[in-house]
Amino acid sequence: MAAKKTIQRQGFKTGEFVVYPAHGVGQIVDIEQQEVAGFSLELFVIDFAKDKMKLRVPVPKIESVGLRKVAEDAVVEKALKTVQGRARIKRTMWSRRAQEYDAKINSGDLNQIAEVVRDLFRSENQPEQSYSERQLYEAALERTAREVSVVKKISETEAVLLLEANLAKGPRRGPKPEEEDDATDKTAEGGDKSEAAA
Repeated sequence: MAAKKTIQRQGFKTGEFVVYPAHGVGQIVDIEQQEVAGFSLELFVIDFAKDKMKLRVPVPKIESVGLRKVAEDAVVEKALKTVQGRARIKRTMWSRRAQEYDAKINSGDLNQIAEVVRDLFRSENQPEQSYSERQLYEAALERTAREVSVVKKISETEAVLLLEANLAKGPRRGPKPEEEDDATDKTAEGGDKSEAAA
């Protein structure tokens, strides 16, 4: 049996991995012709093996749906650095933050998804997450890991371990030990007194 010929449209070709913002990493398995309302339409057939799902995207719509190639190595490295950063959590209601996190996860932007991983990560010494926080964290972690695994040519499990190793390199998470807090408070009080005297 002859190997299937690679077909290319608008810079995308069959067999290549792509990112569809709402579903993450998939693989273009075919480009089909379909008759729709009397017009001939070309469709990318994208397979999301893990979700057991195939999506058909009209070739002219790829820009408007945000379909993109998987990230370059440099973008993956930037995402790994992002998860090492300090969590930035806005002081807004959870429902508003949850919407923002969800929008970032579905943006298809690897760095924004990595920010969600960073912001919602909880280490052993931190308080438990709520169910909805945990769901968003796992969705972001899975999306990031899928793309990292494709780019770095490693398994998804290895990609998760790589992300967790980078999360562990971040600033210490959770409440500081009490001794440090006491020392800091005393220094701050001393500083205030000397300023008042001066």
